[in-house]
Amino acid sequence: MRAGNLIALLLAMLIAMSGGAPTYAQQAPTVAAAADLRVALTEVAAAFKRDTGQEVNLVFGSSGNFYRQLQQGAPFQMFLSADEQYALDLAKAGKAENDGVLYAIGRIVIVAPKGSPLLVDNNLAGLRHALAQGQITRFAIANPEHAPYGQRAEEALRRARLWRTIQPRLVLGENVAQALQFATAGGAQGGIVAYSLVLDPALSGKVRYALIPADWHQPLRQRMVLMKGAGKVTRRFYNYVQQPAARKILARYGFTLPGGSR
Repeated sequence: MRAGNLIALLLAMLIAMSGGAPTYAQQAPTVAAAADLRVALTEVAAAFKRDTGQEVNLVFGSSGNFYRQLQQGAPFQMFLSADEQYALDLAKAGKAENDGVLYAIGRIVIVAPKGSPLLVDNNLAGLRHALAQGQITRFAIANPEHAPYGQRAEEALRRARLWRTIQPRLVLGENVAQALQFATAGGAQGGIVAYSLVLDPALSGKVRYALIPADWHQPLRQRMVLMKGAGKVTRRFYNYVQQPAARKILARYGFTLPGGSR
């Protein structure tokens, strides 16, 4: 047997005896997070790395889509949902370790890009006027079929009795981050999106927004869970999100924290 083949055989035997490739445990664990957390949780993860020297890989998207993927065995070690029911249902199905914790309550806003004829206000009077004047041809929200922020946007529009009028003009984002992109840079006159996303410093001076009353829709109770088999780094990150440093970041992006604090 040649020396090269012998070395390769010995390496294969060592890997087999160790149960797999030795680099796997060193890979940053993947965390699934609702799209409204794109800015805030990215900051939290950066602070986590500074404080602990450890990293997590964040993937953002629609909570409903993540829920279906996790039911089918997607390899996410942690899930931060924008609708707590998805997290609770994963626990009930035995996919998550337990019911997890409520980490924040979100809010929605009406937003318009600079130069839009839409006047933003918290009772949607400006939207009503712009619709009546034919000034709204495209209005963005997340898809209510699987995105919690889209569902709350629909509830608010129904509360204002604008849903039927605006439906033909709706542009649906796959998630609320995409809805914001459509609303501010996709040719739309505005949209209803996550408060946390319009507080992105990169949007300063580029958009106008107004908070929609919290009692116009069901609360956006956001819950996170550890998935079965989560590793040590993920568990540390899960605990870190509940600590003062992370909570301060979430509060800065408009989330109400458990217990009512901001």
